[in-house]
Amino acid sequence: MIPAAEPDRFLGDALLLHQPPRGAHRAGTDAVLLARWLAPEPGGTVYDLGAATGAVGLAVAHLSPECRVVLVERDPALAALARENAAANGLDARVSVIEADLLASGIARRAAGLAPNSADLVLTNPPFFEGPGHRASPDAGRAAAHAFPDAGGLETWMRACADLARPDGRIGLIHRADALPACLDALKGRFGDCAVRPVHARAERPAIRVLIAGRKGSRAPFRLLPPLVLQEADGRFTPEAEALHGRT
Repeated sequence: MIPAAEPDRFLGDALLLHQPPRGAHRAGTDAVLLARWLAPEPGGTVYDLGAATGAVGLAVAHLSPECRVVLVERDPALAALARENAAANGLDARVSVIEADLLASGIARRAAGLAPNSADLVLTNPPFFEGPGHRASPDAGRAAAHAFPDAGGLETWMRACADLARPDGRIGLIHRADALPACLDALKGRFGDCAVRPVHARAERPAIRVLIAGRKGSRAPFRLLPPLVLQEADGRFTPEAEALHGRT
């Protein structure tokens, strides 16, 4: 995989990220929102599951210098880019990359180096679609990143997340707003104390994303948080969105 000639700049130029060329799967605002969603405990271990080129996990490593980050990616070419990005940003001492498929069996995940109950915080931006019924990208990598190959993929993905999280460990994810019921169903019985923050492109429009948090084994009740609005009426970022992107 040949990355774009120039790295993309994240968090107000604090993080340089080599990504595949345009047309392939590339990190953007969703990655920034997920990286800012939950702060890890000092000294904690954070897993970025489905990390691609490492945008979420590397941003967390930059923002929380006392934590250790594990980037988990099944595509060898993307995993190689993630390693390069960790080194290029001077984060490779605290960031490791594991090539593993979260949809594989527990035995296969363990053989790849993913130990159960080893993450204090799991962050993930899972594929947004399951099976047929959506328009797949002509780019094979982008299509694989956006859709599970079969129905039930989200359930399997969340099972793997729960397997990797320590008892009382936390999960943070971002997904399509209309997938909120499916996400909560997949978390049920695994993570409680669930909190949801809707994300709106503009205040007057329906939510386009949801940020979801949960705690493994908790029985605390569900919470709906105030919304995050990304753009003003003129299309510029709101002050909160500007701050999240590190532009203020």
